[in-house]
Amino acid sequence: MPNAMPISSNKDKEREFVFTGADFNKIREFVKQETGITLSDAKKNLVYSRLSRRLRQLKMDSFKQYFTLVQQPKSPELIDFINAITTNLTSFFREKHHFDFLTETAIPSILKANAETRKVRVWSAGCSTGEEPYSIAITLRNAIPDIDSWDVKILATDLDTNVLAHAERGVYDYERIDGLDGKIVNKWFMRGQGEHAQSVKVSSQLRNMITFRQLNLMGQWPIKGPLDFMFCRNVVIYFDKATQRVLFDRYANLLRANGHIFLGHSETMFKVSDRFKLLGNTIYQRVK
Repeated sequence: MPNAMPISSNKDKEREFVFTGADFNKIREFVKQETGITLSDAKKNLVYSRLSRRLRQLKMDSFKQYFTLVQQPKSPELIDFINAITTNLTSFFREKHHFDFLTETAIPSILKANAETRKVRVWSAGCSTGEEPYSIAITLRNAIPDIDSWDVKILATDLDTNVLAHAERGVYDYERIDGLDGKIVNKWFMRGQGEHAQSVKVSSQLRNMITFRQLNLMGQWPIKGPLDFMFCRNVVIYFDKATQRVLFDRYANLLRANGHIFLGHSETMFKVSDRFKLLGNTIYQRVK
């Protein structure tokens, strides 16, 4: 293990479980090995908070005992461990300018380029609880009048199996769509009845366009391509530069010539990849 400065605070003494700098270093090295995600020192309290819930549920006394369980070959706890570490934050039509670009620029270009095959292929990488791929599906349906005569498929993947299950159900608290345009709500969401009156379900027309799959970006990808565009927002920010270079190269290999990739508002390819050009507002186009 590389040398590291001890990470401690006065809060450590107040915690239910002992969580030392050595404990945190072991965990973040294992997280990097399994997922490629880099946890900074600032994530120590978040890791403690999320994993301490697992210790309580498993009736364990220490992080050492828990980590021993996680490291076992084919450990049944590994998925819950990864789910606990993964951060998920999303909303419908988050970063609206991306969807405006799809409607005004990307989709018209795709329709011309794919006039013979009449296929559209999309990947939402790091889809979380599903708001992103459903927003993509709505945008495609609104922008392609004869979409039912096209072969349109959206692949939505995430590392966290819990959020994927939520996404596949397509059921959300009503407050999640509060603020959306009334026409979108009326056309693509169904309000629950009785005790479910405060929830909505996404239209089956949208759900049928999307395939949800668990995927570790550090592993094999069951994707052939070519993709017309992909969303990978607030995902690569968790990886170091070396891992980002590998990922962007793999993404470029999957995208068709001039295909687009959408990143999160704090992400960039500057000095990481020369296979894309920045069009503005975290929208990139493949050039190599």
